[in-house]
Amino acid sequence: MRSLAHMREMDEALDDWERYMSLPLERLLRERDLKNMVLHALLVSIQASIDIANHLISEEGLRRPANYREAFQILGEAGLIDDDLARELSDLAGFRNVLVHIYWGLDMEMVYHILQNDRKHLVNFRDEVKRILCDRSGGGD
Repeated sequence: MRSLAHMREMDEALDDWERYMSLPLERLLRERDLKNMVLHALLVSIQASIDIANHLISEEGLRRPANYREAFQILGEAGLIDDDLARELSDLAGFRNVLVHIYWGLDMEMVYHILQNDRKHLVNFRDEVKRILCDRSGGGD
């Protein structure tokens, strides 16, 4: 599965994300390089989850999503992930669009809130994907 490369990227970015969670907001507001590192870790983590979701959709023969947010909704509808997780991941996919199109005045307090609170959703998704892959390979028996 091509998603394995995305899983490695996601794992590495989630490790970075976890380290950055200890940073105070004041440092993020003050240090440009640090802010860029945090934004990059968030972007890579979220984008990897989107890529993995799209691979799963393709492999399962599910309907094609109209946008990144919908990819997680489709996985939820198919019962591959929990509906609540699908909703949280859809929100992160929307946030990914904000990160990619960084405009003046990016709300760093919002970014900081996501940094502190939303990593767990991507970890849950990663763990669900690992379970799915294990089940497919016969390791879930």
